[in-house]
Amino acid sequence: MRTTCKHNRILSATVMAVMMLVGIGSARASDQSGQVLGETATDSLVIESESVSLSESCLTAPASASATQASAQASTTIASSSASDEHKRISLYALPYSMTASDPNWKRLWINTGALFAAGIAAVGILECLPENATAWNKEDRRPLFTRWVNHVTSGPVVDHDRAIFNFVLHPYGGAAYYMGARSQGFNVLQSFVYCSAVSTLFWEYGIEGFMEIPSIEDIFITPVVGSALGECFYLLKRHIVSNGYTLWGSPVLGYVVAFLVDPINEFVGYIAGNEAHGLYPRPHKSEISLSPLLSSDFKGFALSVTF
Repeated sequence: MRTTCKHNRILSATVMAVMMLVGIGSARASDQSGQVLGETATDSLVIESESVSLSESCLTAPASASATQASAQASTTIASSSASDEHKRISLYALPYSMTASDPNWKRLWINTGALFAAGIAAVGILECLPENATAWNKEDRRPLFTRWVNHVTSGPVVDHDRAIFNFVLHPYGGAAYYMGARSQGFNVLQSFVYCSAVSTLFWEYGIEGFMEIPSIEDIFITPVVGSALGECFYLLKRHIVSNGYTLWGSPVLGYVVAFLVDPINEFVGYIAGNEAHGLYPRPHKSEISLSPLLSSDFKGFALSVTF
């Protein structure tokens, strides 16, 4: 009986030990399976996060590309608008009077200079046809043209003995025309004076006139200095004409004639290449006074109509 109880106790202890071992093993298995499941869940979360990141990057890429294209288009638009603004000029006749403001039109200045060269050659032809006592040019000198020019420009300048109408009327008027050739194309007073001095000295005195006579001291100083002062007066007069729709004292004919006299280069070239001063201002309303007879069975007389 004692032996049986002893065996039963041993068997019970063995069964309990086996159950404990099985429990420990199942616990370890559950722990391992939990770790595996946790790792699997972590991996799935990582994969999901990566997929979300990829989808976000895929959504962001087109947006960034479209933003880049939009910024490129905007920069192109700004560049084109700035480029167009650079080439868009405003005539000085449309701005308040200023002696220092400038917006040079170099292209038209070169066209004006070419017209001056053509006019200078024509003037030489006309002066060549005049008698010597009218121009004081020595027409008996028959030396080769270039040899004559070298001799004249290296011998001067000297005091000339030209008639007063040439030294004090025509030369200042020519200088004023040179001055207006630049002034009406957006150059200020100083720039126009420099242009007038260069044209009158290099082109005329040491250029065209150098073939016929020695350069003159009077012409070198009177033409640009007096011509520029007269030219600024011409500019103010033309501003008045332009601001009144190219009319003077209410007359468009007088306005166009005087505008041509004070600015012959720009007015002549303007009929070919366009004149930016035309159409800047409307012509003012013209006052009218009319007197017409009235004849009827009841009344005879005149009707006076005044329009302001």
